[in-house]
Amino acid sequence: MTTYAEQVRKIREPRGDKIFMVFVYLLLIVFLSVILFPLIYIVASSFSDPEAVSSGRVILWPVDFTLRGYEAALSNPQVIQGYLNTVFYTVVGTLISVTLTIAIAYPMSRKTFVGRNVAMSVILFTMLFTGGLVPTYLVVQQLGMLDTRWALIIPQAIGVWQVIIARTYFRSAIPDELGDAAQLDGCSDLRFLWSVVIPLAKPMIAVVALTYAILQWNSYFDALIYLKNPDLFPLQLVLRNVLILNTFSGGAVDASLVLERQQLAELLKYSLIVVSSVPVLAIYPFVARYFTKGILIGAVKG
Repeated sequence: MTTYAEQVRKIREPRGDKIFMVFVYLLLIVFLSVILFPLIYIVASSFSDPEAVSSGRVILWPVDFTLRGYEAALSNPQVIQGYLNTVFYTVVGTLISVTLTIAIAYPMSRKTFVGRNVAMSVILFTMLFTGGLVPTYLVVQQLGMLDTRWALIIPQAIGVWQVIIARTYFRSAIPDELGDAAQLDGCSDLRFLWSVVIPLAKPMIAVVALTYAILQWNSYFDALIYLKNPDLFPLQLVLRNVLILNTFSGGAVDASLVLERQQLAELLKYSLIVVSSVPVLAIYPFVARYFTKGILIGAVKG
């Protein structure tokens, strides 16, 4: 007796479909190569001898393996301070952003909230039309947040896209009947939100938290315009100084070591890129299992 799987295998695909699939796979391989080559080159260069990096002998594999770049990067106080600052901005900023996003999105997902459509229209308006750089800078200045850590957290605390995702998720995944049943049992709104809604919304919260964390981790422009104190600089701003301005200072300057320092500075660029990317790459696998479910429910049913 022929099984269903065997019957499916016997169905011959048209030649046009086979040619199209080959073309698709070839195109994907080209795109994958374009994306992977720079990443592999950066990792290989970060583990190579500075002279090999400067002479262009590194392509896809480390040449004269060494950890000098990482030793120099992690022994520099600017990098360590920048790393600690970035961790603070990412953790505190993400907690504040997720809390505010839930506080805004959940009431607007309930039909009993009067004026929710008007409030949502106002929020959408800010996504289409922003005040611009100068007005935003003046607001931050008037609030007394210039050259403080809060200048990097508060102005970017709420993202409209994240609010839309959260509101859509709450509206589709949390039925009104569940809230009505909780009220009949004497549950308050805050208790219902904390004990019922948030546990059911873990996939969405994981997605929103990941997007906020990535934005905070990679952010450097706000620090560039709001901060003057080097002790508050995030890692990305330190990395920018090394990559663009080449202002890295790793020790005493000696004329006889100029060439070696230039080669080491070139190696440091690749080492710092890897060091700054590892935390995000390490977190993503733990959130990936929530990502597809959270992003689809939040986006498709809007």
